[in-house]
Amino acid sequence: MREGRFRDHFWSTDLTSTVGYDSIIQHLNDGRKNCKEFEDFLKERAIIEEKYGKELINLSKKKPCGQTELNTLKRSLDVFKQQIDNVGQGHIQLAQTLREEAKKMEDFREKQKLHRRKIELIMEAIHKNRNLQYKKTMEAKRLYEQRCRDKDEAEQAVHRSAQLVTQKQQEKLFLKLAQTKSALEDSDRSYQQSVTTLEKIREEWEKEHIKACEFFEAQECERINYFRNALWLHVNQLSQDCVQNDEKYEEIRRSLEMCSIEKDIDFFINLRKTGSLVPAPVVYENYYNTQRNPAPVRSPIAVPISRRGPLPTPTSAPVSCVSGEPDYATVDGYSLIHH
Repeated sequence: MREGRFRDHFWSTDLTSTVGYDSIIQHLNDGRKNCKEFEDFLKERAIIEEKYGKELINLSKKKPCGQTELNTLKRSLDVFKQQIDNVGQGHIQLAQTLREEAKKMEDFREKQKLHRRKIELIMEAIHKNRNLQYKKTMEAKRLYEQRCRDKDEAEQAVHRSAQLVTQKQQEKLFLKLAQTKSALEDSDRSYQQSVTTLEKIREEWEKEHIKACEFFEAQECERINYFRNALWLHVNQLSQDCVQNDEKYEEIRRSLEMCSIEKDIDFFINLRKTGSLVPAPVVYENYYNTQRNPAPVRSPIAVPISRRGPLPTPTSAPVSCVSGEPDYATVDGYSLIHH
């Protein structure tokens, strides 16, 4: 239970002073300014979130990131870029939410301003009327006091001149005394009426001041509560955004858990293999040894001219012919002619 109340602590002994009221109004104005600052903070944060979200989306779509990877790691990178895009979309959504919260704060400020303005107008009129009546009352008091002094002087003049003036002069003094008494009575009556009127105005002002204090206190409680809840909601929104982002990052981690080094190596081998045989060693060859021992030239393979083999050697010498005819010899069944 609160002990302090506006209605108990914002008074002044000076009737025309508004120091207590002004102090409350200043505090309410400061509170409204603080709400405006938070509203602007939300708007600026929304701009930052939106810009960051768009840059993340552009980064995920336009910036290469492992574009030549293969198989399971490639799938993980695809999930990574997609989730970064989703994180960017989340920041853009958060920016819109922050703008909506800023608009709610603005509406709340304006609502309080309108309600408070009605009370302020009432209090301004009462203050003006009270101060005007107080001024009239002080003027009536001054005139009353002056009439009192005039009456006292007239009475003293009558007493001093009782034995020193003529009858006619004495009559004048009595006439003046009567006039001052009459003027005193008028001023006294006017002064009392002013005091009575002022008291009525003072009582009315006091009641309105109490009502205003109670209204301003309730409004300030409402403002503090709304401001606190708005801050709480803002932090919850930021926390929720972090949780949602972590869920997106968890998708990336799950994809990375499915990444297999062995499968990616085997996939690359099967996709890009070029052969299993290695080159033969390069042997040292001495130049001079090569010149002294030329490599034997291979003879061409003889191509057979005929299907028959070579001619056989004759078994007997040729015999002269008597008649000049050629001689014949027989060798293994072949007939030879000698000329």
